[in-house]
Amino acid sequence: MAHAVSPLAPAEQPRLPVIAGVKLAATATGIRYKGRPDVLLALLDEGTAAAGCLTRSKSSSAPVDWCKAALKLGKARALLVNAGNANAFTGKAGTATVKAVAAAASKAFKSKPETIYQASTGVIGEPLDPSFIVNAIPELTKAAVADGWDMAARAIMTTDTFPKVATRTVKLDGRSVTINGIAKGSGMIAPDMATMLSFIFTDAAIPPKVLQALLSASVDKTFNCVTVDGDTSTSDTVLLFATGAAGPVKGLKTATDARLKGFAKALHEVCHDLALQVAKDGEGAEKLIDITVTGAENDKAAHRIAMSIANSPLVKTAIAGEDANWGRIVMAIGKAGEKAIRDKIRIRIGGVQVAVKGMRDSKYVEAEIMPHMKGRDIRIEADVGVGKGKAQVWTCDLTHRYIDINGSYRS
Repeated sequence: MAHAVSPLAPAEQPRLPVIAGVKLAATATGIRYKGRPDVLLALLDEGTAAAGCLTRSKSSSAPVDWCKAALKLGKARALLVNAGNANAFTGKAGTATVKAVAAAASKAFKSKPETIYQASTGVIGEPLDPSFIVNAIPELTKAAVADGWDMAARAIMTTDTFPKVATRTVKLDGRSVTINGIAKGSGMIAPDMATMLSFIFTDAAIPPKVLQALLSASVDKTFNCVTVDGDTSTSDTVLLFATGAAGPVKGLKTATDARLKGFAKALHEVCHDLALQVAKDGEGAEKLIDITVTGAENDKAAHRIAMSIANSPLVKTAIAGEDANWGRIVMAIGKAGEKAIRDKIRIRIGGVQVAVKGMRDSKYVEAEIMPHMKGRDIRIEADVGVGKGKAQVWTCDLTHRYIDINGSYRS
């Protein structure tokens, strides 16, 4: 079922530049969707370094388990992604599918099976016939081109209403390097190490362990700070590939190397950009909600409080209804299970202080905040009066369209 493009979608999407060492192709196989690309191949130069962050779900998919094992080697030759079937909760058949795909791809690309990364998104619990992907590999290999980013971003969509892409260029040890990223995600977004699916590529030469440290740091402050509905997917995957085509960087051994400062910042910006696009495309979303919590016991506590607010159906529906019901924010702070001094709590919405010293601000006039509530971008700030911990997270409102989309997801 096609859905109207989110009103929060970017007015324009950047055209992603070519990255040396990466070729892309997509094709329609009919796994679930008819007449649209549903399998993506990213063909990578030999020697490409790989890093990843994966879901912590105890019901993780077969591709997630495969990637977890492959990351121990830290090298990549190809990435294969399919939409429409998550290959999750599929038992031994799911494992057999990823092994069959890896075997076919490794033979085609003359590489080890553990250099073939895989990801799947879609319906849970339905076996995925490997022939859909295996039979498409020759066609995908022939069709792979360097300038295929938009096609790639569209091929991994499920209930997404727009493709999600981001890019940055930065200097590394005197050389210009590029970072491109694509993502999909619209529902089942409450990540615990990643988002639904996101794939990031660079021509920088960075060894796997350093690449992993850089990615983990970026994911922690971006994808791990986005929620749509409080549900963590079986398939959450972020993968970062570095082809090294921009040229070697001698003696790069740690993520704290001063030469990586600009790269780390650019990587964070790409992850942040993609994470916000995921929140903006939350199923049925009409408003993006930016939540900042300060004054917590520590940063981890602040994050939990912020996510408690972000995941509250009562907060999210109030914002959907353009109702400045700050009492629901108070409720969400209290249920988070973290320290908060009731009589020191301070809350602002759209920069207007609505509560202070544990009660309604005597100067607050609700009419002043209504123009903000009617906008697309809602800002909530809460100080819980305990310490110096702080966190920022992003979510979207909860509208009736969320029910419409998810109630008919399999039909």
